[in-house]
Amino acid sequence: MSQPQQATVRNRLLKALPPADFALLQPHLELIATELRLPLIKPNEQVKQLYFPESGFSSITTSGSDGRVEIGIIGREGLVGAIPLLLGSDRTPHDHFVQSPGEMLAIGTEALCAALDRSASLHKLLLRFAQVQHVQTAQTAFVNATYQIEVRLARWLLMCHDRLDGDELRLTHDFLSMMLGVQRSSATLAVQALEGHRLIKALRGRLTILNRDAMVALADDGYGLPEAEYARLIEGA
Repeated sequence: MSQPQQATVRNRLLKALPPADFALLQPHLELIATELRLPLIKPNEQVKQLYFPESGFSSITTSGSDGRVEIGIIGREGLVGAIPLLLGSDRTPHDHFVQSPGEMLAIGTEALCAALDRSASLHKLLLRFAQVQHVQTAQTAFVNATYQIEVRLARWLLMCHDRLDGDELRLTHDFLSMMLGVQRSSATLAVQALEGHRLIKALRGRLTILNRDAMVALADDGYGLPEAEYARLIEGA
């Protein structure tokens, strides 16, 4: 299999790397296809492989007695599994799995660590991505504590839409309720509310974004801060 070329990769983090830093990673990148719900990193197990999404995206979730709740999303803007590694740990209490299938460029932890030891600029860029993920997680806590479920749903769908190639997302109301940390009935009512305003269309496990601009207006200050931080720290670096 031929090695990925920086000019043709879709992962925005890889594209933002200086060519010399990409060259450090290039021989170790392996393109893999992903399936829905595929486990990428399991809680409290040693992280042996990390993933640069090319298409599709993953969820980061935490679990408790009342079930599982999403605390983060990583798509082609980032690197799945980077945070514990960058902070000096080899594992995380959080679950990482594929929420939308596609392709990812996998790299072994040892290979990435070796590249980080050789390049201060690579280390700096990945730490900036860690900052963006921190902002995203903090923003999720803010939105969940401040806004009603319809706004939370709009914000979550916009984040998913940012990481999709089209306007359609595969998901059930049960899965949506888990991602938002609400009862299934609440998720269903929120979907119906957005449908009533013709922002989305939901049918048989699929949801289509119809009016993104109106969705952004509904999400208000709940959406946009992590995205602006990414543009400032990564693409404006």
